[in-house]
Amino acid sequence: MSRSDNDDRGQSAPDPPHTGVILDSIGDGVFTVDTDWHITSFNAAAERITGIDRDEALGCRCWEVLRASVCESDCPLAYTRETGQPVSGKTLYIVNSEGERVPISISTALLQDEEGRVTGGVETFRDLTVLDTLRSELEGRHRFCDMVSKNERMQRIFEILPEVAASGSTVLIQGESGTGKEMVARAIHDRSDRAEGPMVEVNCGALPDNLLESELFGHRAGAFTDARQDRRGRFAQAEGGTIFLDEVGEMSSRLQVSLLRVLEQGTYQPLGAEERLKADVRVLAATNRDLTEMVDEGSFRRDLYYRIKVVSISLPPLRERREDIPLLIDHFIERFRRLQDTDIRGVSPEALRVLMNHDFPGNVRELENIIEHAFVLCPGDEIQPQHLPPELTDGADGGEEHSGMTLEEAEHHHIEQTLRRHGGNREAAADELGIHRTTLWRKMKKHGIEPNRADPTG
Repeated sequence: MSRSDNDDRGQSAPDPPHTGVILDSIGDGVFTVDTDWHITSFNAAAERITGIDRDEALGCRCWEVLRASVCESDCPLAYTRETGQPVSGKTLYIVNSEGERVPISISTALLQDEEGRVTGGVETFRDLTVLDTLRSELEGRHRFCDMVSKNERMQRIFEILPEVAASGSTVLIQGESGTGKEMVARAIHDRSDRAEGPMVEVNCGALPDNLLESELFGHRAGAFTDARQDRRGRFAQAEGGTIFLDEVGEMSSRLQVSLLRVLEQGTYQPLGAEERLKADVRVLAATNRDLTEMVDEGSFRRDLYYRIKVVSISLPPLRERREDIPLLIDHFIERFRRLQDTDIRGVSPEALRVLMNHDFPGNVRELENIIEHAFVLCPGDEIQPQHLPPELTDGADGGEEHSGMTLEEAEHHHIEQTLRRHGGNREAAADELGIHRTTLWRKMKKHGIEPNRADPTG
């Protein structure tokens, strides 16, 4: 469409050139299209954001100029044309004249003549590049390796972790279960000069004393019954890298002596061996117990305590960093969305209110499990209170039915009940669950759900 056509279309305005000046003074990009999608006006901000001159844009189809990520599949202006409903603040990407992706926020509306006939559409778009950059920088300040937090105490930990990692010193990480002690240990290892070596984790509370000693230091054939061959222990496996001793407060007094010798002399002795082996290993330890109190009680050696806490890091529980809950929710949603390929994008205000009021005795790990639980039950794109574990929603509908279930059991139950509601119709059940029919079939096979079991008549 020619520029003169564009001028004719604007006759209802008292002074078209003045209107153009006003549009050019706006910081947002603005363009209009006729009923055949030809661009009929294109302001100065639209030129700047797209890198395309007005003279080039006028008369072209809008998708030839904008080259947006939704042009072929989910065009907001097409939606407005079809439904009459405006779109406001939809974020997407366009490709500018240099081939660069530009984040924008767009809004749309219909153009109508004096008699109410649709004559085209108008779209405004705002360049979000600066905002996107600031958001990335902000996220960077709130992130260290795979940990996210804007809590002041956690931020101080993030600040010192690079120096702690570079030091090579033994580190004691303290905090309640689920606060992320193993993640801190992994971050220290990954940022250290031992990052190319292995990181070996040992839960000192998971094995009885005699097995833990063999697990840590290895044994020679014949050292005890059933020791038919030599076995390398975890210290040997961690050679050149890091060993992470979780729940170190659970060690017996005898093993505490052995660990103290490793830290003091840099050597250890496999069970049944005569020689001592050199340990080129950095030791990181963690506990959810109060080692100071254990030292005073005599159940943990004072000399070992000072050896393992050359550097001490204390992680606050989640109930003391509630400002991190929304940040962590977004973090976990993004992770599970990538892993499970779902459309879930966030939580409703009501669900967020429930989560913000919870004390999280299981801390960050509990929150992660809650979000995973919600991913099993949520069929749409937003997690609602009914998708949260029943103990959080204080006896909401269906709470008793799922109480005490594991995630696997909850998923099994939810799928089976959905299939029953639809008489065993997998396509209808998949639609309600918000997953593809082949995904539902795969989950049915995993849980051993036969079609006739889901059919109320079967």
